[in-house]
Amino acid sequence: MTFPITEPVIIFALAMVIFFLTPLLMQKIRIPGIIGPILAGVIVGPNGFHLLERDQTIELLGAVGLLFIIFIAGLELDIDGFKKYRKRSLVFGSISFFIPFILGMSITLLLDFSMSAAILVGSILGSHTLLAYPIVSRLGIAKNKAVTTAVGGTLLTDSFAMFILAIIAGITTGQVNAQFWIQLIVSTIIFVFIMLKVVPLLSKWFFRHFGTEGVTNFTFVMVILFGAGFLAILAGLQPIIGAFLAGLALNRYVLKHSALMNRIRFVGNGLFIPFFLLSVGMLMDVKILFTDPEVWMLTGAIVVAVMVGKALAPIIVSKLYHYDKTERNIMIGLTVPQAAGTLAATLVGYDIGLLDQAFVNAVIIKILITCIAGPYLVEKFARRQALTEENIPQSQGNAPERIMIPIANPNTMESLIDVANSIKREHTNDQPIYPLSVVREEAEGTKEQVAQAERMLGRAHLYAAGAEIPIRILTKVDKDIIHGISRAIIEERINTVVIGWNAQRNQNTRIGPILDRLVDETNLSVLITRVDIPLETVKRIVLILPFGIDHKPGFYEAIERMKILTSRLNANLMVVVVKGMQEHYEAYFKKIRPNPDTVFYRVENWHELRSQHTDKLLKDDIVILLSARKGTIGWHPQLDKMPEYLAQIHPEGFIIYYPTEEKEVDLRGSKGLDVPKEVLMASDYDKE
Repeated sequence: MTFPITEPVIIFALAMVIFFLTPLLMQKIRIPGIIGPILAGVIVGPNGFHLLERDQTIELLGAVGLLFIIFIAGLELDIDGFKKYRKRSLVFGSISFFIPFILGMSITLLLDFSMSAAILVGSILGSHTLLAYPIVSRLGIAKNKAVTTAVGGTLLTDSFAMFILAIIAGITTGQVNAQFWIQLIVSTIIFVFIMLKVVPLLSKWFFRHFGTEGVTNFTFVMVILFGAGFLAILAGLQPIIGAFLAGLALNRYVLKHSALMNRIRFVGNGLFIPFFLLSVGMLMDVKILFTDPEVWMLTGAIVVAVMVGKALAPIIVSKLYHYDKTERNIMIGLTVPQAAGTLAATLVGYDIGLLDQAFVNAVIIKILITCIAGPYLVEKFARRQALTEENIPQSQGNAPERIMIPIANPNTMESLIDVANSIKREHTNDQPIYPLSVVREEAEGTKEQVAQAERMLGRAHLYAAGAEIPIRILTKVDKDIIHGISRAIIEERINTVVIGWNAQRNQNTRIGPILDRLVDETNLSVLITRVDIPLETVKRIVLILPFGIDHKPGFYEAIERMKILTSRLNANLMVVVVKGMQEHYEAYFKKIRPNPDTVFYRVENWHELRSQHTDKLLKDDIVILLSARKGTIGWHPQLDKMPEYLAQIHPEGFIIYYPTEEKEVDLRGSKGLDVPKEVLMASDYDKE
């Protein structure tokens, strides 16, 4: 065999071995696994044993990997948190760019670089690469305010760096004139408008009409990602800016716990991102440190400038906005690494004659040092932060959360699984969801019905596996559907039922004979669901709180779940309080995490609710009525009419949520007159 290897299959096989073994080896010596492919690139690359060449294939896959890193950062960015902390991101991005920029300019001017070269070097040191972002994503702190600030600031630092690169390159080649400025500004404005206005509208239309096929969804997202990179190049910007804006544009339509997000992470983290790390490592030439003494001085100077400049920005911002030391160190680790963007700008400067070979070598060594230091800091302190956040007590403790989904209609299976998975608390993510099919026992045909039910549940298993949702399918045979559901609840210790409704009811029932019995004969949480719109397109949750509902045993659990659902859908929460004291509910909501954008409205009675608010419902809303079982605190006769009313005015998306009760509800003889005193006092405000 000759070296470097040129056979594509062997190259790919060697790369896969590297991606498999190096994280395991790094784990043994307690170094972040993300560093492994970089070091492997140093060893097998042109400047090591030269087993592999950094050819066009490696460069292509590496470029795609970088786009995936930035794209996933945009997808996982907490939009609400970014809006809340956008001033912090602007402050941090400006400081994080201009401190290294000034230090880099000063050092290179002292070393007799030209002014144009010094400005370019300053911009190179001011940018950074979110190399360690996969670590914070893996540890579940991507929505931490410090991470959000750092990621938001990255867009600013890289934009500054790319603009300065374009200007300096234009000045050096004699292309800067009025036409250059007009073209750059106009193309940038058009590009940003397309990405942040046109792409979200296109995505909304796509997911509403074609968003059920997994392969099609993934292909659409890839079209947006690489199309954005192409448009960025046309606008005179770097494709990483396009990748980040593509992530922002799709942020609300690619849910964190969805099958689509799982596919994106799987392809990125399993294949393309490791190729990017490998390609970065293959640029390093450690021998330079021993053959060119000038590189030592230049490398030391720019490494100090980067480390000091990138560390000062988080220190200043943490003092201004009271971030703790752990969050500050995470920000340092995220913004220290300098990789592809830095290298690209350096090579452009070298090609146009502003930078020499010694500086290129110094930059390569700086990339190696920062790409090791940054992930190390993030791995160390992000783990601490994750443990700290998990130790914050939740309102319902750490009891197992067992959610069952009785399925009769295979067409509603996917939406029920999505709803159930979206209301699970973080610490119960390992708990399976229990899809259930109950077959009525008959003299003939029972075996065939059981086989049909198992085929339907098999589809549920395939869908859940694609989203990495743990499930345990159940099939029960019983003479009565409700008896079968109740038996499964007892046997599996279920505490929540998510069940679909076809929005049809008999004249003498509230919802339907089976659903009425399920609600009346159980004391656990029941979510009666009709969601015919893709969850990816939901922009607002409208939560209706009847008078006295805050006195129910399951109130806090229900509110926590609704806030979790809202946060995971990247939506806003609108709370409509019927009769009750709005300020009390606002105080309750502040105590319960997470904290999506929430607005409160108060209405005097049900008539006002229907006349002034329901006509304002939007097509992308989900209405959730926090209801009450008959004869319990919080119940009102109007609650029995609301399911039919919601089915008429907003048939595409609503949930009737019955919270947990402490004990079985005795409904014998209850006609709404033997309800608690608080409900009787409230009933006189609505004489319909």
